[in-house]
Amino acid sequence: MKTNITYISVVGFHVALGILIYLNESLAKLYFFAALFYFTYRIIVVSEKEKTFEVLKACAYFVGAEVFLRTTKGAVSYEAGKYMVILFLLMGMFYKGLSGKGYPYFIYLMFLIPSIFVASTTLSFDANFRTNIAFVLSGPVCLGLSALFCYDKKVSFKQMSHILLYMLLPIIAHTAYVYLYAPDLKEVLTSTGSNRAAAGGFGANQVASALGLGMFLVAIRILIHSPSLIIRLLNVGLLIVISYRAVVTFSRGGVITAVLCITIFLIFYYFQAKPKVRNQVVGIFVLVIGSLALAWAISSNQSSGLIDKRYANQNAAGIKKEDITTGRIELFSNEIEGFIDSPFLGIGSSRAKDQRIEDDGQEVTSHNEISRTLAEHGIFGVVILTILIFKPLNMRVKNLKNYYFYALLAFWFATINHSSMRIAAPAFIYGLALLNVTNEKRTLRRKPSQELTE
Repeated sequence: MKTNITYISVVGFHVALGILIYLNESLAKLYFFAALFYFTYRIIVVSEKEKTFEVLKACAYFVGAEVFLRTTKGAVSYEAGKYMVILFLLMGMFYKGLSGKGYPYFIYLMFLIPSIFVASTTLSFDANFRTNIAFVLSGPVCLGLSALFCYDKKVSFKQMSHILLYMLLPIIAHTAYVYLYAPDLKEVLTSTGSNRAAAGGFGANQVASALGLGMFLVAIRILIHSPSLIIRLLNVGLLIVISYRAVVTFSRGGVITAVLCITIFLIFYYFQAKPKVRNQVVGIFVLVIGSLALAWAISSNQSSGLIDKRYANQNAAGIKKEDITTGRIELFSNEIEGFIDSPFLGIGSSRAKDQRIEDDGQEVTSHNEISRTLAEHGIFGVVILTILIFKPLNMRVKNLKNYYFYALLAFWFATINHSSMRIAAPAFIYGLALLNVTNEKRTLRRKPSQELTE
């Protein structure tokens, strides 16, 4: 019962937090610094045994809060979410060290460096060298450090659930904020394009990615972290409201990623569950699908059918669009051409975006991390992608217990293919897939010996 009350309390607190920040946006900066102080303090004062757990909770919280803080201008800089994750990971490395088995990720980080030197000769005169390099490489560096710290670190399944909860809580606050920002969607939805107003006044792609992550995390809680009917109903309600607001951003990538990851998680959890639990898994799967279907029905109604046309790749008049990727294929092709033109050292960090400014006058950033990595890093990019894809799979062969693994890896891969590494979530979640998640050890209670009881 105490666990139920605590969970309801923290969810209620974050709903209230989202409402307060909407009413007074200056509170977002107080929220940022309060969270920074709290987690830094916790990492310093907890026992040595709990350091890893505290570091991961701190990173998870800022991953969940990153887009919310960008929306409300609460952070000290645009990239502060990634920088906070990097800071906490470095603190974790100072206290807990690294696993030597994760050495490929040292190679990965080293192979990011040549592109900086290439960029110093290829970036245009008007480009801000430091800002552009920091923007492009902060995500990959965050991923490398996440992988190095997390690789083969032991956490229990109970601890893993807490880490994911800390990631979810600020997304709940963000959802409350978005609801208040545009309560009547019929006033702001006029086309089938991504809608900034419906996303809370910020980029729909990033907001949909954050809310899609929230959908995935809540679905997990419905399955394995709902100890009572009240908690299960609360989680179902959260899934519906988060899904609804994710869908009506009209940015499809985050929603499709969420549905993909939920499906993968349920499949692998089902096959690793004991036979007597499998019927329950099927029931929960039906409940999750029903919740998502209800969220879709509400979205369709509130958008007057525009959302159906969006996912059918039609405009508001019902005419089918030629490019389902909204220009992403052209960006992908241009970056692959950059790799073909400079296959050895690449065109340099941030040069892909810089070149689009020169050619078209538009500051369009890459939506695909794979093509960007190949273009900007050349042959080093090929090695980087090989490490990122195959090293986790090699680890999986030796540890089959972690039923989170494929869903977390799928989130990373799907997100970097529709949103590149604009946010810290795919970087940190990639690291979580490398954790050695174990069952809690049960302590055996021995009966007192006869000598002591006599």
